[in-house]
Amino acid sequence: MPKTLATATVDRLLHHAHIVITEGTSHRLAEATAGKGVVPLA
Repeated sequence: MPKTLATATVDRLLHHAHIVITEGTSHRLAEATAGKGVVPLA
């Protein structure tokens, strides 16, 4: 995807978006730093 098209797409998506600010620790970051990344399906 060209950079200009990607920028326009993100701009349109975020134009009417509401920003939600959350507090607390990130569960994804904690799992990533603990080495519990994506587990492949068997």
